[in-house]
Amino acid sequence: MELKMDVAELEAFLARDFPQVGDMFTILEVGAGTLKVRLNVKEEHLRPGGTVSGPTMFALADVGIYLAVLAVIGPVGLAVTTNCSIDFMRKPVAGVDLVAECRILKLGRVLAVGDVLIYSEGDARPVARASMTYSIPPSG
Repeated sequence: MELKMDVAELEAFLARDFPQVGDMFTILEVGAGTLKVRLNVKEEHLRPGGTVSGPTMFALADVGIYLAVLAVIGPVGLAVTTNCSIDFMRKPVAGVDLVAECRILKLGRVLAVGDVLIYSEGDARPVARASMTYSIPPSG
């Protein structure tokens, strides 16, 4: 897979087309079919007990694969999630940002399939695993 957008271009795309996520995510690295992104955990991401909520971890997985796909197809804002399966495996470490390691397993003309492992930053044990499918709109 050829890389069409780098970290700076992906960040500019997010800032322009998704300003509502503001400073929620930091793209750490991007490769052809891989991406690493940090969720900058804040109070609004927590649930009772001080852990990051499931919907927040879903958002991290979703944004991660979305950006990984855009990195190889270019800035196609209308690529959308068509399927997600997520397993929550352990409670994230309280007060620590989460990092998602994303990879595209298959990039077709219409669908992209990927997986995501989410970690508490600095901990090698994954807290969640997601399988994501994205629909790519026809060009033109």
